[in-house]
Amino acid sequence: MKRILTVQDISCVGKCSLTVALPVISAMGVECSVLPTAVLSTHTAFKNFSCRDLTDEISPITEVFEKEGITFDCVYTGYLASKRQLSLVCGLAEKFGGSMLFVDPAMGDFGRLYTGFTHDFPREMASLCKTADIIVPNLTEACALLGIPYSEDFSDGEIRDIAKRLCHMGAKNAVITGYSTSENNLGVLKYDSTSDTFFSHLSERVRTKRPCHGTGDLFSSVCVGALMRGLSVDDSVSLAADFTAECVRHTENSPDSRWYGVNFEDMTETLLSMIKEKSINA
Repeated sequence: MKRILTVQDISCVGKCSLTVALPVISAMGVECSVLPTAVLSTHTAFKNFSCRDLTDEISPITEVFEKEGITFDCVYTGYLASKRQLSLVCGLAEKFGGSMLFVDPAMGDFGRLYTGFTHDFPREMASLCKTADIIVPNLTEACALLGIPYSEDFSDGEIRDIAKRLCHMGAKNAVITGYSTSENNLGVLKYDSTSDTFFSHLSERVRTKRPCHGTGDLFSSVCVGALMRGLSVDDSVSLAADFTAECVRHTENSPDSRWYGVNFEDMTETLLSMIKEKSINA
């Protein structure tokens, strides 16, 4: 069984970060080990929340892993709250058996960085991304990593150039999430620097009445799990995009859905069926 180490925060209530990664990756038949960077009472979309920073625990935990001879097939990073956390996480993949490094550079959306990030934080995140096998930024994060202005009117050619430039930084594969070619579709665009090729996957855009928190974490977790199950990068990103869309659609149609996240929990059978179909057709 493959083993992933995922490095991100955990919210006691709220469907994001580790409360998505751990159950989703485990359900996919992959061992999910965790390195929590912070503990929050709820995620930050709630009006009130508490937070305990765990930066000082990162080194002691990883030192124990080393002493025990524990290795990982993949290190998957999500939301990292500070430059110090970034510096501690850099090198983990190499340290633990030269494993795959999958980076979700969670920093912002809709053209803005999340609250708490300074203007120089993306430059530090870029240092982590340049060592990655796969990075999965949205367009806001992609622009921040490159230090270029964000626009809602990029042409398809400009977005493809952005994906290429991300790989020129050092990443082997750059996957831009939230990619679309019209108002009616949504998906992903991937650039593979090794083969100098693009891959895109689009599906019908799901119209929602409210924001869908945690969809980026869901996409990344499914993608990592699929990679560890042996699917190709193309099949993994398309599976993750399709499943995320299905969960959003299901949540929108569910009378008991929570406002603070998507209903992925009762979609496990759907996910496993989609994996099986992808594996058969691979």
